Amino acid sequence: MRLWPGKAPGSENWSVPESIIDRGGSRIVTNVSDPTLTAYIPDKSNSTGAAVVVAPGGALQALSIDTEGTKVAEWLNSKGIAAFVLKYRLRQQQPGAGRTAAPPPGPREELKIVNGNANPAPGDAVLDEVLRMGVADAQQALRLVRKNAAEWRVDPKRVGLMGFCAGGGVSVGAGLADEPGAYADFLISVYGPSLQDVHVPAHAPPLFIAVGSNHFNVTNGCLALFAEWKKAGKPAEIHVYDGVSGGFAMSKRGLPVDTWPDRLLDWMQLHKLLTPR
Repeated sequence: MRLWPGKAPGSENWSVPESIIDRGGSRIVTNVSDPTLTAYIPDKSNSTGAAVVVAPGGALQALSIDTEGTKVAEWLNSKGIAAFVLKYRLRQQQPGAGRTAAPPPGPREELKIVNGNANPAPGDAVLDEVLRMGVADAQQALRLVRKNAAEWRVDPKRVGLMGFCAGGGVSVGAGLADEPGAYADFLISVYGPSLQDVHVPAHAPPLFIAVGSNHFNVTNGCLALFAEWKKAGKPAEIHVYDGVSGGFAMSKRGLPVDTWPDRLLDWMQLHKLLTPR
């Protein structure tokens, strides 16, 4: 379903058409200007009442809509959790635009992270605006899920956000904002650090983070996010998987990182997110 009545606010004049590339059954979406939410509702027999809005990643320029979206939603459904895949607005790219040149060879320096902000392109006004729109889309998605809670057998007090990569940054941004009816009851970031300054609000929800230990810039960004949550006295759990970089999502590599979804379920049970309140 479309997120907004009419054109999404702030991007009314965007004109580059949306594009979908299928890479062997794994679709990549670019140039999203009309954000949508796709509902995956578990069978009534095993429904827990919990719901998760899933934000795929792709550096705010693309969405790994299957790898970090539909496959995640299907797994959540198998655990009795309603899932809603969010296709949020992205940076507009003209067709045929060339890729950014690769950095010169040599050692790379990790970001200097201040206030938990791990944005790799600070000062990029266009990306900052796209992030703001993505956050607004995530908040609108939360409103829609709560509005339709009865129809979708969802407990409006157990609606969370799960973001991968830049989708994690979008989810964290939504979790930090103070928007009535658009808050997350819990927040899950999978290799997705904050892309803005972190000032943890009084209403900050429980936070779960999974990240690889070798994910350049992102590992330290997730550690900084965890530290800010703990400094504010808010519940948080982090898993840093040795020998892993990014992009693991729901894949199986024969490594301990394969079990991160099980650790997520343990955490959700700890916070009584899978049982009615």
